Amino acid sequence: MRYLEVTVPKGKRQAVISILEDEGIEYVVSDETSGRGYTAVVRFPVPTRAVEPVLDRLRQAGISEDASVVVIDAETVISEKFSTLRAQYSHGGQTGSRTSRQVLRTKADELTPPFPIYAVMLLISAVVATAGLLADSPAVVIGAMVIAPLLGPALAANVGIVTGDDRLKATGFSYQLAGVTMVIVASIALAALARLAGLEPAGVDIVVATELQERVAPNLFSLAVALGAGIAGILSLTRGFSEAIVGVMIAAALIPPSAAVGITVAWGMYGAATGAAVLVIVNVLSINLAALATLWVAGYRPQGLFEVSPTRTPTYTYAAIFGVALLVLAAPLAGVTLLDFHTTELESVAEDEAETVLADPQYDTREVDDVVVELDGNYPIQSVDRIIITVTGQTPGPEPGLAERLHTAISHHSDESLTVEVQYVVAEQHGDTGD
Repeated sequence: MRYLEVTVPKGKRQAVISILEDEGIEYVVSDETSGRGYTAVVRFPVPTRAVEPVLDRLRQAGISEDASVVVIDAETVISEKFSTLRAQYSHGGQTGSRTSRQVLRTKADELTPPFPIYAVMLLISAVVATAGLLADSPAVVIGAMVIAPLLGPALAANVGIVTGDDRLKATGFSYQLAGVTMVIVASIALAALARLAGLEPAGVDIVVATELQERVAPNLFSLAVALGAGIAGILSLTRGFSEAIVGVMIAAALIPPSAAVGITVAWGMYGAATGAAVLVIVNVLSINLAALATLWVAGYRPQGLFEVSPTRTPTYTYAAIFGVALLVLAAPLAGVTLLDFHTTELESVAEDEAETVLADPQYDTREVDDVVVELDGNYPIQSVDRIIITVTGQTPGPEPGLAERLHTAISHHSDESLTVEVQYVVAEQHGDTGD
């Protein structure tokens, strides 16, 4: 429930009262004597669902944005007439509350901190995330997500689009761009210092050492976090869910990939940096597209198919831009996804064929220990470099012809040229090994 206080301009008093009486709303009218062009102040309780349609009707009656409208949460209203009004707006018994466009805009604005605070918190988050990735510490990376204030800008931009608030829209998009840029720059600086100081020695594959593969060679499944974050972010605004948890989800889609861009740039791995940068851009687009689509589904859109609305064209335009850009950038992610499927299938086939070959009696002292499909490391779109089969046994030295037999058996399952490498591990046992 909400309690509204509206200042009524001169000449609009009767029109406002007529609307409230037509809606069946109980109200209190006080004369306004400040001499600022207002004739009265009207106060009245309404169900949460009624806030938006009532304010829309008042605006049509001449209550412009220059007038003062205060919306307050109400604990309870004891009135038989109010119960009738609440039933009228319950839509078949569904009493769930949807935040009005006016309140939604205010909440989105409040979630966007002043830029100096936003910048400081993001820089701290960037340092923590970079340190966590370099130290290969998931707990530290999660800590960086918690302190990143990315929820407000991500939602403010799309709320500004559907409500026609150009200031809110501009603030949201500029904050997102500035935030991602700051994280990348800070990560480059910190990673370069770490490398110069020898904390992470030069010459190592930093992607493998810090397990950044999923961020420098992202697949289509990486979109799930960003899409879910955008949807959950809007639901947190419109349905009153916890914004803090959703903020962490949005930060999870943006902070680690941005830090990965900085780390790989500092190591001179520009292919890997490109892959991480694509993931950052795709996640930003996914969050905004999901947020805008959720607002549309929730009803924050122009009403009527042929209605001329100042927000309809911008909403369609931004949705088209987000969607087309996302489809274009998702192409390399689809390529990585197909490679992942191919690698998994090839590894399974290689393991089965290795087991079959080593079942030959001449290899009774050998058995398969491990099968790994190794990629060439040309990020972000890699290819299969070799298949490494580790064989254990008690006899030192390689088995003549084994690598050739394995290569022939595995090659039948692939159209590409494959390299099969057999590694031998000599094992010695001593003592009672049981039955």
